[in-house]
Amino acid sequence: MAHKPGTAARRTMGAMVTDGRAGAGRVELRRPDGEPVRVLVVDDEPTLADLLSMALRYEGWQVRTAGDGTSALSAARQFRPDAVVLDVMLPDLDGFQVLRRLREQAPTVPVLFLTARDAVEERIAGLTVGGDDYVTKPFSLEEVIARLRALLRRSGFAVAARPDAVLTVGDLSLDEDSHEVRRDGCPITLTVTEFELLRYLMRNPRRVLSKAQILDRVWNYDFGGQANVVELYISYLRKKIDAGRKPMIHTLRGAGYVLRPAE
Repeated sequence: MAHKPGTAARRTMGAMVTDGRAGAGRVELRRPDGEPVRVLVVDDEPTLADLLSMALRYEGWQVRTAGDGTSALSAARQFRPDAVVLDVMLPDLDGFQVLRRLREQAPTVPVLFLTARDAVEERIAGLTVGGDDYVTKPFSLEEVIARLRALLRRSGFAVAARPDAVLTVGDLSLDEDSHEVRRDGCPITLTVTEFELLRYLMRNPRRVLSKAQILDRVWNYDFGGQANVVELYISYLRKKIDAGRKPMIHTLRGAGYVLRPAE
């Protein structure tokens, strides 16, 4: 059984996700078709997988997670990731076995190994079977993101986004680089999840988005909770975006939600 980060390490990583603003001041990476980068995170510890997923979504990337080797291979076939973060110690197949099988269906996708083992022989083994980089636990989320960005730049699957990173709908603006949100010039402070939800709405103005679509994009399709989490976070956004102003976020009963300029 792999050694997992302790409580203190998880607390440190959680603070970095919330406060580090990993995407601030950086050129956003996107796929050649303009869509967000897709990353598959494979780790059997839910807390760590959730922290990694949150940090990667903060970069504007789409994320799927898997807790074992078998589900990782299935997710890779369906999701077709641009990069994979792969724990070496998994409950069924180990990370090396997963990579060998993954290479049969995706021979060039960059793979970043995570491991609690710091032995040189272990790192050499991971690179020999086709891994592209190696990070030992406990690690900094910023380091993982920096290494992924380097792998993506070298891979050719991701390119720099358009220079204008500011989304604007009516008097509401969202800067995807600095993560600043303003309405009518007034700054609005959002949590990571609120920011991702608002970004998705602002990338699709005047378009009705169903709960299923929002769950898929913001929480990923295998989110284990109930659809009412969308209602909850929509209510959080309304309190911050629409409070005391003409509403921009609207509910279409039975259909979903839509963001429109205030009338």
